[in-house]
Amino acid sequence: MASRSLGGLSGSRSGGGGGGGKKSLSARNAAVERRNLITVCRFSVKTLIDRSCFETIDDSSPEFNNFAAILEQILSHRLKGQVTWFGYESPRSFWDYIRVACRKVSQNCICSIENMENVSSSRAKGRAWIRVALMEKHLSEYISTALRDFKTTRRFYEDGAIVLGEEANMLAGMLLGLNAIDFSFCLKGEGLDGNFPAVIDYTPYLKFTQSSDSISSDEEELRTLGSSGSESSTPENVGPPFIMDENSWFNKCKRVKQKYQLTLEQKGYLEELLRLRENQLSESVSQNKILLQRIEDSDLAHKLEKEQLEYIIVELQDQLKSYQSLDQLSAEVSLSQTSLDPGQSQEGDGKQDTLNLISEGKEDTPSLLGLCGSLTSVASYKSLTSLKSNDYLASPTTEMTSPGLTPS
Repeated sequence: MASRSLGGLSGSRSGGGGGGGKKSLSARNAAVERRNLITVCRFSVKTLIDRSCFETIDDSSPEFNNFAAILEQILSHRLKGQVTWFGYESPRSFWDYIRVACRKVSQNCICSIENMENVSSSRAKGRAWIRVALMEKHLSEYISTALRDFKTTRRFYEDGAIVLGEEANMLAGMLLGLNAIDFSFCLKGEGLDGNFPAVIDYTPYLKFTQSSDSISSDEEELRTLGSSGSESSTPENVGPPFIMDENSWFNKCKRVKQKYQLTLEQKGYLEELLRLRENQLSESVSQNKILLQRIEDSDLAHKLEKEQLEYIIVELQDQLKSYQSLDQLSAEVSLSQTSLDPGQSQEGDGKQDTLNLISEGKEDTPSLLGLCGSLTSVASYKSLTSLKSNDYLASPTTEMTSPGLTPS
């Protein structure tokens, strides 16, 4: 019984260890796969940059074909399938992810690739997008924008994918150097055929051959390895000093010149990009100033208009008060007419007519008030009654009583 229990215990322990070993092995395999793809991608970018110094990169370039296959493998790493209505999972291309995640890129080529007539499959559209993005020098921007949309990336990829790990930031930085290369592609070639998956050629990176264009030589690498040996090595173990001939110096100078030319081209591109961004910034600042000036002008105009409206309201209120006082005065004159004699009533009628003219004309001018006052004054009334005096009009009583006209 004891042996059986111990055997069962040992068996359970060994089974548990086997499960943990499988998990650790799968995690190691995933990490190695991610590291291999990122490393090969870095090598392919370097070979593309080196090759662009001598010739134009197009569809026939083996360096580009290998780079496109590597990038396709990276973007397809642990990509989720699309679940259908019946519960089956159909394969999906990385173009489905790029089409959704790169919509926010300004002046993107997503719609143009969707409307291409000669490209039908999703994989072919993804390959066409890689070529168009390289010709536009925006591939790094597309990848960076897609990786920032973490929610969409999580929806399309499984755990352990390259685009979900720390290697994603390295990928965006690698692709930035491709902006200094002028690519020329034909979007109707065989490279866009989506019927066959992309295959990576590892032989250019696994088999190293010494050439005149190589940056470092075998002798330099051996000397570096000898100098970085253990501290217990004695001077007797060090070989004879290395003597470089004229051809080696010439090849080394040529390689340095190539590196300098490449660095100079990248520097020119970055300076041009910086100048373009400075011009855009200056234009934005000038437009901002113009908008601020317009806002200030509109605020000033609104204040002036408000003051004018307030002044008009005050004037209208004053005129309304004056009209109300005139109405009260006319009412008092009409009430006082009943207690006056006929002469005074006529004078009151004249005043009332004058007030009615003033109220109908709605003009409070001093000339009109003076004219109305002169017509209704007492002195003018007396001058009109003075026409009935004996000096100008003959009385009928005097004619009847004159001595010369008495009857006989």
